[in-house]
Amino acid sequence: MSDKTWSGRFAERTDRSVEKFTASIDIDKRLYPYDIEGSIAHCRMLARSCIITDEEAATLIEGLGKIKHELDNGKFQFDESREDIHMHIETRLVEEVGKVALKLHTARSRNDQVALDIRLFLRDETSKTIVLLMNLKKVVVEMAELHIKVAMPGYTHLQRAQPVLFSHHLMAYYEMFSRDVERFQDCLKRIDVMPLGTAALAGTTYPIDREYTAELLDFSQISANSIDAVSDRDFIIEFLSAASLCMVHLSRLAEELIIWSSSEFQFIELPDAFATGSSIMPQKKNPDVPELVRGKTGRVFGNLMAMLTVMKSLPLSYDRDMQEDKALLFEAVDTLQACIDIYARMLPKIKINAEIMRQATATGFLNATDLADYLVIKGMPFREAHNCVGRAVSYALENKKELHELSLVELKPFSNLIEEDIFEILSTEAMIDRRKSAGGTATENVLAAIKAAKKEVNNFSKKSL
Repeated sequence: MSDKTWSGRFAERTDRSVEKFTASIDIDKRLYPYDIEGSIAHCRMLARSCIITDEEAATLIEGLGKIKHELDNGKFQFDESREDIHMHIETRLVEEVGKVALKLHTARSRNDQVALDIRLFLRDETSKTIVLLMNLKKVVVEMAELHIKVAMPGYTHLQRAQPVLFSHHLMAYYEMFSRDVERFQDCLKRIDVMPLGTAALAGTTYPIDREYTAELLDFSQISANSIDAVSDRDFIIEFLSAASLCMVHLSRLAEELIIWSSSEFQFIELPDAFATGSSIMPQKKNPDVPELVRGKTGRVFGNLMAMLTVMKSLPLSYDRDMQEDKALLFEAVDTLQACIDIYARMLPKIKINAEIMRQATATGFLNATDLADYLVIKGMPFREAHNCVGRAVSYALENKKELHELSLVELKPFSNLIEEDIFEILSTEAMIDRRKSAGGTATENVLAAIKAAKKEVNNFSKKSL
């Protein structure tokens, strides 16, 4: 007969093809530190609750420690017939300490055991993701401070719109990444719930102390409903959702880095160490890193949609469909963290072509709105000023000039309100620094934003997680 833990009910050995099809060890072996951590805490609780003796607990804990050492050092032997990491560790524990190992599973099920393992794993990885994002935010702030005098065109519809500070543009991503950090911090609240002790779905008859187990594992609360505890994967979906939004931000930045580094823009030059060449065209320098970030974004989106699809119509409580959660989660975690990390390494080494950016602000009529605002200040209604400047732009286009290249004689026919002082307003620097409204691109605003951001990232502590 089969050596499965549930073999007493069955008259036939599990088919080899079924063992292969249902095995998850290739994926969930990654959870081994958490499975052992949870088992040790469970063991200590069982002893404290007088369900097993202190001597038995000491034997089990020592055996689990030896198994962890084997796993840490790559000496552990895996066998897909044992299905998952839980059964691998339990089987090895029997080999190590004898039948007393079979007492470890008292008052728990693989259902609440795996729920615990995933929460422990994701709690660590979410905290790691936050640390990586804070590091990326620090990089962005440092870039913004370093290039505070660089002006560039701001865009709408990918058309030059108004001049902004390059630092202001960078700080827009700082805000995006700040929201990402907040979302992951909020995710931690739902992850930080201890499910162990809810057993298969209904709880247990043993006099366990779940609060003590939670204390040992540093959980802030225990699950309130045993059915929900083993069937809940909302916290995974929530993480994947936050990860997808973060990848949106990384992908938007990727798109801009790709465009800016093109021959058509030449706003930046990517470092050689973070670019590749062509196998046939010697002149090429390809932005492979941002392109891959842009491409990997779809994979994280796909993991979110796959997880939603797995869970969308599952009856309570646990169903084997949920075994698919780990592959989706692990890939998303790894992809997201890799993308954040590579950006933090690459961004500081990008060369900023400040003069080319500055020259780009001088063409495309980026000062049209400022001319309209000038007329409004002189008393003209904005809609009328808008029409007036539109006609001036048409005239300039016909004469192949920019607005600031028109003479006062050329501008006067569009409005008698236009005087010599208009030319002071139409310069790039003036346009930028006049935008002092809260959150605007004026240099003093951006410097204040950088100062506040530096304080935030420098005061961040991993201990706060």
